[in-house]
Amino acid sequence: MSVPATQQALALLTLHGVWSIITMDVDKPGPGELLVRVEATALNPVDWKVQSESAYYNSFVSEYPAIMGTDAAGVVAAVGEGVSNFAVGDKVLHQGSFTNRLATFKQYTISLAHITTKIPENITFDQAASLPVGVATAAIGLYAKQSASGGADLVAPWKEGGRGKYAGQPIFITGGSSSVGQYVIQFAKLSGFSPIITTISPRHNDLVQSLGVTHPIDRSLSPDDIIAAVKKITTEPLKVVYDAIASATTQSLSYDLLSPGGTLVLSLKSSIPEDKLTGDKVVIPTFGSVHQEVNKEFGKELYNNFTEYLRTGVIKVRRTL
Repeated sequence: MSVPATQQALALLTLHGVWSIITMDVDKPGPGELLVRVEATALNPVDWKVQSESAYYNSFVSEYPAIMGTDAAGVVAAVGEGVSNFAVGDKVLHQGSFTNRLATFKQYTISLAHITTKIPENITFDQAASLPVGVATAAIGLYAKQSASGGADLVAPWKEGGRGKYAGQPIFITGGSSSVGQYVIQFAKLSGFSPIITTISPRHNDLVQSLGVTHPIDRSLSPDDIIAAVKKITTEPLKVVYDAIASATTQSLSYDLLSPGGTLVLSLKSSIPEDKLTGDKVVIPTFGSVHQEVNKEFGKELYNNFTEYLRTGVIKVRRTL
C-alpha cells in the first residue's frame, strides 16, 4: 500500500486556542506497532474538554499543536517489526491516546498491535469507530483491578469461569442508554448478573431490554422513588453499581443504593461529598483507557476477545438515540 509522506490533521493550536487543519508528517510504525489509514474516527467529550478552562483536562495534552481523537477504525497501511497477527489491508479498530503520534484526528495514525483488533464483516467502519472508548470504559470499570482509575475487580467473562459467574446477583446501572451504559449492560449480561436494573427514559425501554436489562426504571423519578423501586425488584444486596452518567445527583443516588462491602464505579471523577463517604463502600472513578500502565495487560486480554464478541453479536454496537 502506497503511503504519503505528509497528511492533514485536525489540531488544537494552543492552550484554550482554536482548532485548525494542519499538515504533518506520516509516522512510521515501530516494533509492535501498526500504521493505520483512518477511515472513521469518533468524537468524545474529552476532545472538547481539553480546550476548556479545566486544568484537569488541559493536563492530558503535553504539546501544541495538539492532535486529539481516541476512537478509530481503518485499514492497516504498514506493519512494524515483530507484528505477525496483522497484515497490510486488514480492517481494524483501536483506541488512540493523547499524543500526536497515537491520536486519531488525522489521515494516518499509529496503533499498538496488542490493543488493536480486526473488524468483522458485519461491522462498518463508522460503527467500529464508535466502540473503543465506550467498551474500554465499561470493561475496565467492571473487571480491571481496583486502583485510583481501575475497576471493581470482577472476574471478566473471557476468564475461566467468568461467563455467568455472577448469576443471581443484582446490578444497578444509571444511564443505560448512554454509550458507556449500553456496554455495561451487555457485559453485565455476559457475567450473569440478574436482575439488571437501570434508570432510563421510558422511550428507550425496548433498547435496553434488548441488550439485557430486566428492570428499567423511569429516570425522571425522584431519588427516593428510584430507591423504593429497586427495593421492590430485589432484596439481595447491591454489591456492584455502575454510574455511567456520574452527575452529582446520580452519584449520590448510586452511593445510597450501594450495599456495604460493595463497589461503585463512576464514569467521571467523584463529586460525592466527603462527609457522605463511609469506610465500608468502595468508590472507583474509572478511566477508560487501555493505554494506562495499570490497564495494559487488561487491554490486551480485552482486545484478544473483541473481534469474536462483535462477530457473534455477544457485544452489539451501541445504538445512536
